[in-house]
Amino acid sequence: MSAGNDNLKNRIIARPSPNCGDRPGDARGDRKVDILVLHYTGMQSGKAALDRLCDPAASVSSHYLVEEDGTIFQLVDEDKRAWHAGRGQWQECEDVNSSSIGIEIVNPGHEFGYRAFPDIQIDAVIALCRDILTRHDIRPDRIIAHSDMAPDRKEDPGELFPWDRLAANDIGLWASAEPTKDDDACTETEFDAMLDRLGYGPNDTPKRRIAFQRHWRPSDISGKLDGECAAILRALLAKAGR
Repeated sequence: MSAGNDNLKNRIIARPSPNCGDRPGDARGDRKVDILVLHYTGMQSGKAALDRLCDPAASVSSHYLVEEDGTIFQLVDEDKRAWHAGRGQWQECEDVNSSSIGIEIVNPGHEFGYRAFPDIQIDAVIALCRDILTRHDIRPDRIIAHSDMAPDRKEDPGELFPWDRLAANDIGLWASAEPTKDDDACTETEFDAMLDRLGYGPNDTPKRRIAFQRHWRPSDISGKLDGECAAILRALLAKAGR
């Protein structure tokens, strides 16, 4: 970990993973980090997740892992390309691993008994994200869920993740909005065009709507379009300047 909050730096445990590589260069010869992706581990224990992320045979990794008790492990240096995102897209980026930092957050996930994230764990995630943002110019609309960039195959970190708490700490976007008549009359075509503008790639349309709801309207993740969803999405686009 490079320069940043000394107190946080002293809390982070190094557990190097071999599953990483160089970030491919752009026209200037380097690759800017401008996306932050949050995941849940989706395994039965934090130890199992940590072991897998460091197992050469697994071919997966992340830059950081945050345990339920708030312990933070660094697996991959931020200047390296970790293997956390996989196939997907956010905004114009189709190779998210090359431009992003990935944080795995220990939680059994939907397969093994999805549950709320402890406050101490979320406090650690917030501290880590704020520290990362001191080193990298990552816009709020590029701080995303794994399910945002890969809605056809991912659900994490899921509808119980407190994105509103992160946004209250200047991490990512959040909006609440009362629907207007225009929002109530929003068509599926109009809503999907707004999802395109926010950053969702050309994936299965119903799953894109569910991914949007998991992140920004978690009280109802049916995928059904309503005025509240349209109002929130318009407000997010306005905040993002998109």
